[in-house]
Amino acid sequence: MNRRFKLIVVTSSTLLVILLLAGARYGKSASPDDTYKHIAVYTEVLSRIKSDYVEEPDMKIVTLGAVNGLLESIDPYASYLNADQYREYLKAKDQKKASIGLLVSKRFGYVNIVDAIPGSPAAKAGLSTGDVIESINSVSTRDMPLAFAEILMQGDPGSTIELGILRLRKPEPQKVTLTRANIVYPAVTSKMAGDGIGLITVQSLATDQAQEVANQVRDLEKQGAKKLILDLRDCASGDPAKGIQLASVFLPSGLVTYTEGQKSPRHDFTASGSPVEAKLPLVVLTNRGTADGAEIAAAALQDDKRAKVVGERTYGEAAVQSAITMDDGAAVILSTAKYYSPSGKAIQDTGVTPEVAVLDSQAAVESPEDDSLPPAPAPQKSGEDTILKKAIELLTSPASPATSTSASLR
Repeated sequence: MNRRFKLIVVTSSTLLVILLLAGARYGKSASPDDTYKHIAVYTEVLSRIKSDYVEEPDMKIVTLGAVNGLLESIDPYASYLNADQYREYLKAKDQKKASIGLLVSKRFGYVNIVDAIPGSPAAKAGLSTGDVIESINSVSTRDMPLAFAEILMQGDPGSTIELGILRLRKPEPQKVTLTRANIVYPAVTSKMAGDGIGLITVQSLATDQAQEVANQVRDLEKQGAKKLILDLRDCASGDPAKGIQLASVFLPSGLVTYTEGQKSPRHDFTASGSPVEAKLPLVVLTNRGTADGAEIAAAALQDDKRAKVVGERTYGEAAVQSAITMDDGAAVILSTAKYYSPSGKAIQDTGVTPEVAVLDSQAAVESPEDDSLPPAPAPQKSGEDTILKKAIELLTSPASPATSTSASLR
């Protein structure tokens, strides 16, 4: 196969991918002329790279970078998997393997940490929201498909994996070795926080935590709780269905969320069953590590005026992911529908913005004196939980309507 023919094949296949994905984004609003105009720009750039770059480019790498860049520009959870990678993906999907407990997305071409599951190897190593995984076992994650990165982080219990971590103010990647383990998701906990306030902490929605929350609410009421705080900070594991169940613990009826996409008609999800508690004043705590199902619950409670949200804007992750197979056995995994708040905001695009914005002093922060990651230090936290403090003030202040009934929070 001569070089000219190779270029034609690479260019044609790349343009086909662009056409498919451009249609997913612009199909409703862009005319055919607009689509071809965008393709013409891409074709010209590709031609300039081929003819004018300082050295002969590897067109396979150029094409792969273009495809991954295109996907990331519209969807941080999308992946392009070649045929071999897609077979591995399907095989891993049906297996229950050990992991290091990371939830990830793509940002700036690299794998970015959404959150580390509390108690997991990653969390114990001090990895947290916003850290960038620069490499996995010395292989750069630049243009690595997100789904393939997730496969690499799985394995047998006791096996190890080396990550290169990029952090703010540390330009050089820090190497950390983690041992894979079977992930145990943290249970729901609760306690009385004084002044008749019951505090419920939810760090995961991966299993049946919604029922655990309901049980904890009943226990707190027996202990004299007249107001409630639902702490969803760093709660990123758990799909949207779990978030709908959690919202239903506090909502008697009404819309919780809905999905909609270019080829996916709107589908509404409403509060199910009888709520355990629909009257006591409620405040929900969030931070940048709140994602997926927890975001759906927070958005529903906020839009229904059932609760006030205090803390940081959430991460922004709630979509229906689908694998679209291609003729050569490869696949594109991307969002085909998004979850929306009852007021119509796409959660993946905007996250959940609190009514009362407070910086999370309990989030892990880096020590300027610490220049080495392994062995990773425990996350350093400020002594005062500023978000929780603000929530308690909101519920106890005589001037605050939150001290009366849930109707006052509406």
